[in-house]
Amino acid sequence: MTLKLDKPSYSPGEVASLAGVHSSDHPELHPRREHDSDHPGPRVTHRVRNVTVNDTKKPTKRTAARDTSSEGWTDEERAAMKEHSQELKAAKRRGSAGKADGESDVLAKIAEMPEPDRTMAERIHAVVKASAPELAPRTWYGMPAYAKDGKVVCFFQAAAKFKARYATFGFNDTANLDDGTMWPTSWALTKLTAADEAAIGELVRKAVR
Repeated sequence: MTLKLDKPSYSPGEVASLAGVHSSDHPELHPRREHDSDHPGPRVTHRVRNVTVNDTKKPTKRTAARDTSSEGWTDEERAAMKEHSQELKAAKRRGSAGKADGESDVLAKIAEMPEPDRTMAERIHAVVKASAPELAPRTWYGMPAYAKDGKVVCFFQAAAKFKARYATFGFNDTANLDDGTMWPTSWALTKLTAADEAAIGELVRKAVR
């Protein structure tokens, strides 16, 4: 809306009245006006010009805030995070008596894997249980894993999990694999030989010493 007001407009008689001059002494300053008797005193008028009213409201633009919390994550990574959230809730419900349920979860995940991931996961599960019976099987981000005192020591990541070129058998920092100032903590796997299984068994035993 645009509204412009002119400066107040006074008649000559009104100017004289405002200045303290009696109009009776100067009748020329107070010309006859209709209805003056109904409106005593000086008359002030405002002339309004250039009034533009635009009742059309512009629509308010609302841009929905983008959810960037998962921006840059792949579908597989988001699925793994969702699985981990479910694992934490399940562990809380089970409490300390959930070792058997944890192994059932691991075996169920292994059964879902395509080949050759499934066969390697089955063999690694057997090797880990034989090498370190104290480790508790459990899933970790949807992967078979083995924990001590509630902390994951080692895990098997299927190649299909994140569409990788190879599967991975890895250790977390709770594993006692220290060797000087630098040592490996994960191994790429395309298949398992008897020698590979023996090497994994030795690594697992060392990890829990």
